[in-house]
Amino acid sequence: MEIKVIGEGCEKCDKLYENTLLAIEELGLDAKIEKVEDLMDIVRLGVMTTPSVMVDGKLIISGRVPKVKDIVKLLNA
Repeated sequence: MEIKVIGEGCEKCDKLYENTLLAIEELGLDAKIEKVEDLMDIVRLGVMTTPSVMVDGKLIISGRVPKVKDIVKLLNA
């Protein structure tokens, strides 16, 4: 599983990254997580709203910072 947390380094982006790490740990997933902060990389991914999370190329969170339990649910889906 490849997870990208996308945002330009704002406080909300950092919180989403932290919550995503905690969700992965809680689930015991073997996942590669990457923080994408460069604006050109964000545009290349086709993301229009940050913070966002992309899992295996599919956008699952956009423009919000869900709680850890909500991220766990999304990753389990």
